[in-house]
This record gives sequence, structure tokens and C-alpha cells, in this order.
Amino acid sequence: MAAFGVGAAATAGAGAVNPAHPSAPIPVLGQPLGSSVRVELGETGMSVFPLILGGGEFGWTVDTATSHEILDTYVRAGGNAIHTADSFSGGRSEHIIGRWMAERGIRDDIVLAVRVGAHPDHPGLGPVDLVRAAEASLTRLGTDRIDVLYLDARADTTTAVEETLATAEWLISAGKVRAIGAIGYRAAQLVEARILCSAGYPRISVLDVPFNVLRRHEFDGDLRLVASAQSMAVTPSHALEHGFLSGLHRDRVNGPLSVRAKQITANVNRRGTRTLKALDAIAAELGVTNASVAVAWLLAQRIITAPIINAYAPYQVDELVQGVGVRLTRAQLADIARAAD
Repeated sequence: MAAFGVGAAATAGAGAVNPAHPSAPIPVLGQPLGSSVRVELGETGMSVFPLILGGGEFGWTVDTATSHEILDTYVRAGGNAIHTADSFSGGRSEHIIGRWMAERGIRDDIVLAVRVGAHPDHPGLGPVDLVRAAEASLTRLGTDRIDVLYLDARADTTTAVEETLATAEWLISAGKVRAIGAIGYRAAQLVEARILCSAGYPRISVLDVPFNVLRRHEFDGDLRLVASAQSMAVTPSHALEHGFLSGLHRDRVNGPLSVRAKQITANVNRRGTRTLKALDAIAAELGVTNASVAVAWLLAQRIITAPIINAYAPYQVDELVQGVGVRLTRAQLADIARAAD
């Protein structure tokens, strides 16, 4: 595997006419610099890079070739955790990730997380659909196991938690799934799930919840208390609020809007503008991008294990990974929180 930061200058031979420029990247031989940066993924027994690469753009706004470049960039930076869903681009995201893992031969180096429950062919979390959804994902990904299976309760409000966990238990015993995650469950349901765990059902160890500096209050209250009390690994999605917190989109768009434009425009208001100005000031002070600061803010929250981040270009991965190394002061955290109130 190519080392992170190795460029053409690093491979120049003795007979090269032009020496490496003094400002060229310093070659780093061996493992990627971020390969030693790992955090425990709750009680799953797995450890991951503090940023999980999401495949939400793969097969939708990003083609296969660019998706593979994004994945390569992430791994070169030391990343090892990838998240996708059976509903992303109708399953094309899984196909793209599966082909990439096969071509690179690195399946065993990756912690693979898959969210199920919202695919139109296997909707919900009932026993039949859950098994079929997991099997279909395994086929598209070209693998024999899913490391973390996220159960999407937003797509199913009728199936009992016990029934879903019983099916998950079968998937684990069959070796198709290693650990269980959840999204969309209420605090009371997570408490019920932990009680069922004491009766032999599998534990929900990982929690995905939309969370960022502009969506802090959605994770306040009972849900946060339960996640903390149960020592869950919290892997929040929407880390950049659909790209708004990157600071690249600041104006309202007139006329018909795409899905992404609608999501971004919803934050173009006084509160959003204040927040971007706070991120601007800190980013300028630290010499990084707004996206890096937004990631650093998330990682400064003690309950957060590893945000799920999406990218549609390799350079965005570099910016987001940079946020792992940014340490915000208490004053900077307070400035961001005050602006986002």
C-alpha cells in the first residue's frame, strides 16, 4: 500500500535532473501516518480510525472511478472504517465498495458497517426482510460478513425490538454479522434492548444519530443519557450538515432546487451565518478549513467516538482527516456553541 504523503519527488532516481523542491511533501515510508490512530468502537471489540468514511455519495453524485479514489485517499491517510447502506443509490454504493475491497485485497483490514431497513425490496426490520436485506448486502459487497449491522428503526415503527434482536442473534450466530448498531431508536427502546441483552439477545453497541454543531439539541436529553450509560459508541451522521458547515455554500438559490440544495438552503439563515463566521475565524486562526473545524468540534464532544463523513472528491477526505489532529480550546468551543445557539 502506498504511504500517505509519498509523491513523485520521493521516487526520483539518482539520475534525475531536477532535485526535489524544498517545499515538496516529505516522503513517509511504511504504514500510513494515521494507521496508529484508533479508538475503541464501544464494546464491539473492534477499533477504528476516528472518522468513518460514508458511501452515501457513491453511485449517486460520484462515479465508480472517483469513489475508488476517495476510498484510496482515506486508506492512505490511515482510515479503516467504511459505512454504507443498502438503500444508498439502490445498492450501487455497496457494489462500488465491494469491488474496491476485492481489487485492493484489503477486506480484512476494513471495519465494514452497513445500514439496513430502508431498501424498497426489503423494507423494515421484520425477520424475513431483515435476513433478506443482510444477505443481499453481503452479495453486493462480495463479502461473507458485515462487521457492524445498523438497524434503521426510522423505516419500521411496528416490529417489536425483541423480534428484531432475535433475528439479529441468528445473523450473528451464522457468522454473517459481528456487531449490532442502531439508528432511529428511541431512548425507551434502547433501554428495552439492553434488558433483552441480559436475557441472551445481542447487544446494541453502536448508535448513529444526526448530530453536528447545528443539530446539537436532537441528541440531548434521554437518548444521550442512555447512550452514555450503556457505553455505546456514538457514530453521528451529517457531520457537516449536508455540506453547509464546509462554508462553501452561503447563499440561497432561486428557482427549482435539488435535494442537496434544499438541505443546504434550510440552514442559510441568521443562525447558520453566525455559525459559519465562528468557524471562519477559528479556521483562519489555525490555518485549516471550516470542514476540519466542524470535525474537530464533534471529536471534542466526549460522547462521540467517530463521525460518519461523506465526500465527493479526494481532496475533501484530506480536509476532513485533518480535523482529527485539530484540538480546539475551551474558548473556541464556547465561541462555536454561542454562535450556533
